[in-house]
Amino acid sequence: MENMIEVRHLCFEYEENQPIIQDVSFTIQKGQFVAILGHNGSGKSTIAKLLIGLLEKKSGEIIVAGTPLTQETFYDIRHDIGIVFQNPDNQFIGATVRDDIAFGLENKCVPPEEMDAIIDSFSKRVGMYDFLDHEPSKLSGGQKQRVAIAGILAMAPKILILDEATSMLDPRGKKEINELVKKLRQESDMTVISITHDIDEALQSDQVILLNQGKVEKMGPSDEILRDKETLLRLGLNVPFAYMVSERLKKDGYLDQIEIRQERLVDQLCQFVSKK
Repeated sequence: MENMIEVRHLCFEYEENQPIIQDVSFTIQKGQFVAILGHNGSGKSTIAKLLIGLLEKKSGEIIVAGTPLTQETFYDIRHDIGIVFQNPDNQFIGATVRDDIAFGLENKCVPPEEMDAIIDSFSKRVGMYDFLDHEPSKLSGGQKQRVAIAGILAMAPKILILDEATSMLDPRGKKEINELVKKLRQESDMTVISITHDIDEALQSDQVILLNQGKVEKMGPSDEILRDKETLLRLGLNVPFAYMVSERLKKDGYLDQIEIRQERLVDQLCQFVSKK
C-alpha cells in the first residue's frame, strides 16, 4: 500500500519548554479512513494544523505523498489536502454560497464551463442546493458546516481532514455527511483523517490513533482500540453505545460476547431470539 502521510517523531510547542505534541509517529496509507481520537486539549487539532503547514513543527518529519513538508513545499502539498475546520466561519471567502464553493475550484484552475455542474452536484449532496444564492454569514451553524464541507469536497482532494467537522450538525446531518464521505472514498480512493472526540464517528474509521496529552497512547484497528473500555474511560472518553448495551446483555446471559457496533449487536440478538 502507498503511504499518503508519514509522521516521524513529531514535536511542537507554542511556548518554549511547554510541549504540546511529543514524539508522535504514525503512518496513514492511501484510501484509509483514520480517526485521531482524544479529549479536548490532547493535541489532535494541533496535529491537523501541522499536517497542512499552518503551524511549524519544532522537530521531526511530516511526509505527504512522498514529499517532505517544508516551507518550500507546503503550497504544493496543500493542493492535495482539503481540511474542514470545526468553525466554518474561518473558511468562508465568497459573498454567496455559490461563490464560496467556486473559490476553491478557481484556485485549482478548473475551467469555468465545468464549475456550475460541480457546484450544483456537491451542493445537492450536502443538502444546500437551494441556498446557493444565500450569504454564508446568514446561514445557521449546521448549514455553514455543510457549505464548508461541499467546498472542500468539490475540489476532490487526495487527502481530506475533518477537524471536528460534523460537530455542529444534528445526528441526521452527521449521518448524511459520513455516508457521503464513505461514498467518495469508494469512488476515488480518497484518504480521510477525522479529528474527533466522538466515539460514534471514530467507529466509522479503519484505524484509530488515540492521543493523550500530546502523545500517542495507542493506535490500531478501530475494533481493537474502541473495545478498550478501561483506556477510553481513563482518558475521559465515552465507550461505544453498543458496548454498554451488549455488556449488560452479556452479563444477563443474552449475548455470548460484547459488541461495539450496533449492527453486530442486532445480529447477535436476532440469533438469540431465533434459538428461543
